[in-house]
Amino acid sequence: MTKAYWVAHVDVRDPQAYEKYRAANAAPFAKYGAKFVVRGGAQEQMEGASKSRTVVIEFKDYDTAKACYESPEYQAAKALRDPVSTGDLVIVQGYDAE
Repeated sequence: MTKAYWVAHVDVRDPQAYEKYRAANAAPFAKYGAKFVVRGGAQEQMEGASKSRTVVIEFKDYDTAKACYESPEYQAAKALRDPVSTGDLVIVQGYDAE
């Protein structure tokens, strides 16, 4: 089974309000087995353009990654995020060399 990932680039306008989103997303991420690989650590833009924060979240497979995003629990958390940040998010299937 090939893993899948959420890859997000985000600019946060209100860090204090964004914390409410982070608290609210904990339940759906636990429910769908999400594992943070990157969560806003130090970054240096080497090419192209991006936003100030990068997040990569691993899921057991593509269907689970999509189900988490589409879940009512995550959509409720997203409603807290949308007014205080701007971002790009893709769900991408991982590469299985075997």
